[in-house]
Amino acid sequence: MSSPIAYFALFLTLIALSSSCRYAIGSPNNKTFLSLASRIGINYGRLGNNLPSPYQSINLIKSINAGHVKLYDADPETLMVLSQTNLYVTIMVPNNQIIPIGADQAAADNWVTTNVLAHYPQTRIRFVLVGNEILSNSSDQDKQTWASLVPAMRKIVTSLRARGIHNIKVGTPLAMDVLRTSFPPSSGAFREEVAAPVMLPLLKFLNGTNSFFFLDVYPYFPWSTDPVNNPLDFALFQSNSTYTDPQTGLVYTNLLDQMLDSVIFAMTKLGYPNVRLAISETGWPNSGDIDETGANILNAATYNRNLIKKMTANPPLGTPARPGSPIPTFLFSLFNENQRPGSGTERHWGILNPDGTQIYDIDFSGTRPVPSPGSLPKPSNNVPFKGNVWCVTVEGASEAELERELSFACRQSNATCAALAPGRECYAPVSITWHASYAFSSYWAQFRNQSSRCYFNGFARETTTNPGNERCKFPSVIL
Repeated sequence: MSSPIAYFALFLTLIALSSSCRYAIGSPNNKTFLSLASRIGINYGRLGNNLPSPYQSINLIKSINAGHVKLYDADPETLMVLSQTNLYVTIMVPNNQIIPIGADQAAADNWVTTNVLAHYPQTRIRFVLVGNEILSNSSDQDKQTWASLVPAMRKIVTSLRARGIHNIKVGTPLAMDVLRTSFPPSSGAFREEVAAPVMLPLLKFLNGTNSFFFLDVYPYFPWSTDPVNNPLDFALFQSNSTYTDPQTGLVYTNLLDQMLDSVIFAMTKLGYPNVRLAISETGWPNSGDIDETGANILNAATYNRNLIKKMTANPPLGTPARPGSPIPTFLFSLFNENQRPGSGTERHWGILNPDGTQIYDIDFSGTRPVPSPGSLPKPSNNVPFKGNVWCVTVEGASEAELERELSFACRQSNATCAALAPGRECYAPVSITWHASYAFSSYWAQFRNQSSRCYFNGFARETTTNPGNERCKFPSVIL
């Protein structure tokens, strides 16, 4: 998943009524994959310590009528279970294997033998994705991986073809931060550091193999950068207003189409207007931290239900730049995954709880009417919270776990835990839970501007209730 800053530097309020005007870019022939695209997929991540087994998880995927499952690896147990289903399957080459595969055909052959041939065709593998959002990081090591990306993809294809496999497409999922500019959509352009060395050969490869440009695209992030001025309905496919691109005259009714078309225009600028799009991740968080506006069950249900309705329409709707083009789509994600690091939303993209119960009613077939939102909790965080927030320990954490995180927080600065010294104002009561809560709040207040989160490996949570007392004043973050 990409950063909230990854899409728009600025997303203006979009209310401009206009008559429809078509400026269609490359409407590729998608008849071969029309059936595939109409089957909404689900991302099956496993970053949790409380998730069901692969067997149980695949049965849950079938129960929601998903047509395709995307894995973040090529787990043999999961692929074996999937061989007993009619689900299409996407598997992934880990980022750390891109360089060796890109340098050695034998390494690619070995990967294909182990992870594809061992399961195919009984398991209906349709996509092999090489890496995951590798252009979102830019260390020297990352740039070595950039250079190996297309060579690795070519070698995977060579290995598949040598074994007579022609119906598995090879791609790589990229985040919206691959773009330098994205608004208005017609201004879409790739970052200069990746445009010529990475994107040009990548687009050439995708075009030559008739594969897809896989995009991780989250309207939640650009909307949430300015939720006061950005219309929520426009992000949730519910707006009655439209936005007209001043350069093309294309009329937009939702934020997702704008984001997709900005990539189409970026590809067009490099001479590849016809490479097909696929959405490898999209969704809306069902909860999050106190400062993560709009992350709630109602918005998540509304976005995902309307997304399925849009992407399963027959005939396909496409986007304003590509009307009528089907777009294979994978919703993120199957479960709330409690070990995903980062802000609270990172652990709340699921449509299912870890026990398999639905967080909200959803059907991936697109054939059922969209349920009424009346039964869902009314949101209270669609506008930014204003006030004090503290960071305290979660319930149920062991003393050993809290002591480790307490030690980390206190090591970062002499000022963080000074008030916990014997005889100081926050020393009593002498308990790991009390000391850890103070240290978490103090650390977070001190380092939040340096992107620290109230997380501490899952042992902290935010609260608007002051945990201190008259003697011990806990530091807080003011939103």
